[in-house]
Amino acid sequence: MLKPRITATRELVNLDGLWRFAVDKPAVPQPWHALLDGGTEAAVPSSYNDLFVDPEIRDHVGWVWYQRTVRVPRGWAGDRILVRVDAATHAGRVYAGNTLVAEHQGGYTPFDADVTDLVVAGEEFRLTIGVSNELTNVTIPPGSVTVAQDGRRSQKYLHDFYNYAGLARSVWLYSVPRTRITDITVVTDVDGTAGTVDYSVETSTAAEVRVRLRDEAGAVVAAGDGANGRLRVENAVLWQPGAAYLYRLEAELFDGDVLLDSYPLDVGIRTVEVRGTQFLINGEPFYFTGFGKHEDSPVRGKGHDDAYLVHDFQLLRWVGANSFRTSHYPYAEEVIEFADRHGIVVVDETAAVGLNLAVTGGLSGVGTKPTFSPETFGDQTQAAHAQHIRELVARDKNHPSVVMWCLANEPASHEDGARKYFEPLVSLTRSLDPTRPITYSVVMFATFRNDKIADLFDVLSLNRYYGWYLDNGDLASAERNLEKELRGWAERFGKPLIMAEYGADAMPGLRSVWDIPWTEDYQQAFLAMCHRVFDRVDAVTGEHVWNFADFATAPGIHRVDGNRKGVFTRDRKPKSAAHDLRTRWKLARRPASPRSSGS
Repeated sequence: MLKPRITATRELVNLDGLWRFAVDKPAVPQPWHALLDGGTEAAVPSSYNDLFVDPEIRDHVGWVWYQRTVRVPRGWAGDRILVRVDAATHAGRVYAGNTLVAEHQGGYTPFDADVTDLVVAGEEFRLTIGVSNELTNVTIPPGSVTVAQDGRRSQKYLHDFYNYAGLARSVWLYSVPRTRITDITVVTDVDGTAGTVDYSVETSTAAEVRVRLRDEAGAVVAAGDGANGRLRVENAVLWQPGAAYLYRLEAELFDGDVLLDSYPLDVGIRTVEVRGTQFLINGEPFYFTGFGKHEDSPVRGKGHDDAYLVHDFQLLRWVGANSFRTSHYPYAEEVIEFADRHGIVVVDETAAVGLNLAVTGGLSGVGTKPTFSPETFGDQTQAAHAQHIRELVARDKNHPSVVMWCLANEPASHEDGARKYFEPLVSLTRSLDPTRPITYSVVMFATFRNDKIADLFDVLSLNRYYGWYLDNGDLASAERNLEKELRGWAERFGKPLIMAEYGADAMPGLRSVWDIPWTEDYQQAFLAMCHRVFDRVDAVTGEHVWNFADFATAPGIHRVDGNRKGVFTRDRKPKSAAHDLRTRWKLARRPASPRSSGS
């Protein structure tokens, strides 16, 4: 899945800005792809929920509609013309005039709509995009819709972040030649001091393919002919965590001497491998330091914002983080590209969060219904999950910063049916990309004694909250229990352990000389306790604090204006714990891997 780019043969128009906006009203049926009226406008990209003060918009369940007039550049005659929606959360429909041209399920991966036969170069057309925020037992992520006695619809879901919706990423109009490159796949390796780049170029119709690889100075370092081949780079500069180096692959299609299409792709030469309890990048042990994050900011919700992107990466660098997990969905592709350019390692996660009905049972971990069944999460859910995996891998397979796929966050991996559900998804992921390890984030209910799928995965990512949800306020007991569990996982499975989540809520400015939960001091003490344990367990190969910054959640008695486990506030001010992490990760010069692979 190639991201639209401006090249010698392709053009691109950004459609971000203010769009006409309306919420769907089932009681007043109308053709929403017709001209919208009412004067309401919404910003793209952004989630619509926090833009307005009207609770009927913020809490709306169902379809909303965006619309604008688009002029096709007059030079595009003879090309294919497409609309690209980078994300429509959680389902999208695209209309050109009155004609439905595309539908898509899944809120965090892009899709295209071909409008060639419905528009004219140099003229305008009406573009309408519908977005639905409804979640059901057959969507990823899952949820349910309830109807109150007065007819109000309410969206319920099993994840602990606000269900922001709308066009949270950019919308584009772009042109491509009729004979064009449709996809490129690269796989890199290292052979002594040389690097290799295996490439595959897919085309719409047969054409002559030529490929060049340039270094960062623009010099050609390798070239090849044909749709498939291997490029060898002598004395290659490798893409390294903290030291990104990107070559540029230029793929071109020719008919004789006539250029038909061209597409550039940044390539980082590097290898990824799991060996014993070590995670290796370029053959060297790597220790993950960083966070689970969220696409979340005031007013914009999950709307992508380049200013926040730059500032967040500055804070990652300041605190000494070398990585993050895209919890709990694929982030905007601009985020992954930025990580490519700046040497930040990414664990790329699907939107499969909430596949766990045990959360309704509280800390007992006993749900009222089995998680995996035809009536709850069955074949249709699994099929939707599989499609999410296909689209995620298709979008991000060529990014060097992405070193591992995370297939789900906190599924009910301890329940009957988990293996039947996940084993085909693991096989699918390996068939789509055999080069990267895979993981899943393990919920606290699933232990090394009862988990049913851990052996299927390469790395075990553990979400553990001893000292917060368990042993709250008792860090001595929390330290003993956390170490006991980590050693149990290490001894049973002998795989790398990443602490994918550990953290404690802290209200900025709330202080105490005692270990009182919700204070900044307790958050500091909690993290220090966890780090002592990690340093004693050799199999631990990474630590991702939950969370990078405070974020919005559904309102309720368990949250005070959102989730407060961030070490930065929602507007990115550091809490005291951020300074402690900086000391551990950066100022103390923690090595990439502090231990050997032995237990």
